[in-house]
Amino acid sequence: MKRSRCAVAAIGALGLAVALPMSADAATRNVTMGTAGANAKKLQAVGSDVNDFFPHAATVHVGDKVKFVPTGFHTVEFPAKGQDPTPLAAPTGNTIAGVNDAAGQPFWFNGQPEIQFNPALFAGLYGKTVSYDGKKRLETGLPLAEKPKPVTVRFNKAGKYTYFCNIHPGMKGTVTVAKKSKSIPSAKAHAKRVASQYKRDIKIAKRLPHTIAPAGIVDVGVAGKHGVEYLGMVPAKATVPVGSALQFRMTKGSFEDHTATFGPGNPETEPDSYLGQIAASFQGATLDQRGVLQSEAPSSTGTLTSLLHGNGFWNTGIMDTLAGNPLPGLNTVRFGQPGTYNFYCLIHPFMTGQVVVQ
Repeated sequence: MKRSRCAVAAIGALGLAVALPMSADAATRNVTMGTAGANAKKLQAVGSDVNDFFPHAATVHVGDKVKFVPTGFHTVEFPAKGQDPTPLAAPTGNTIAGVNDAAGQPFWFNGQPEIQFNPALFAGLYGKTVSYDGKKRLETGLPLAEKPKPVTVRFNKAGKYTYFCNIHPGMKGTVTVAKKSKSIPSAKAHAKRVASQYKRDIKIAKRLPHTIAPAGIVDVGVAGKHGVEYLGMVPAKATVPVGSALQFRMTKGSFEDHTATFGPGNPETEPDSYLGQIAASFQGATLDQRGVLQSEAPSSTGTLTSLLHGNGFWNTGIMDTLAGNPLPGLNTVRFGQPGTYNFYCLIHPFMTGQVVVQ
């Protein structure tokens, strides 16, 4: 998933590659797995988050440690040499069967391969200290505990190592392990790198809510550079005539996955509703295929009314921007009945929008 699309290393933007203070002392460096603290709140205030590690690049000596601190729903994987990171979801080998809509009719995807969370990501290292020499895969696993503890990694061999988040492919970081005879950035310089990264990302985040989508299109989230993501619908409200269509799409460069989903219930405030139950599967161990896959057969355009699938259900399915990925990057629906239609991202239920059909 998205292995060819990674955030550009921000060496030039940070301006620290040459000017970092140097120190020969042993070190344990902290890297947060996502945003944290006051800076996370600043990003939330403009509806955004950053799919990146802070700092994006860390340097330690051979024998030193990096403490990966969970601050969001992210993982860390150092893949085995020559291997890609482990995908978050994968076919189980089973086929989908017996999934009907509210009218009792089978969805088109019955008979298709079932997709579930990858069981390889359920065994975690949280709260543990482990050693790494670049030869074997190291995987923190999903941070499923309410307050997962840091994973501390001791680096035993010099080199530059790239690691990835399994949940947000494209999100990556690096650890450079220097020989003991070499100088490395001081703890103060490490902190300065983090501060510079946040300053840059917050500046990007403030611009994203002002994005204007082309006519006839709703952007489901807006991607900025360096993993910055606006977690909202653009526009949040659209008015269209009966019979017209809207395209719901991901924006280029996004490290996120989203859905745009119409149907009964608010998945954030009504967990027992039709959409609430589907959305809950993204927080559990078993994915509801009604949320994973588009509600209409591929290459067809659904017409949304209050009776579609028996209850006004229409779903883009999980959307993704990776070229070659079987998940679509966009989907289109036609509106066949006047009314007000609310839609949500089932993965991020706080992302919501409204379409008024006249």
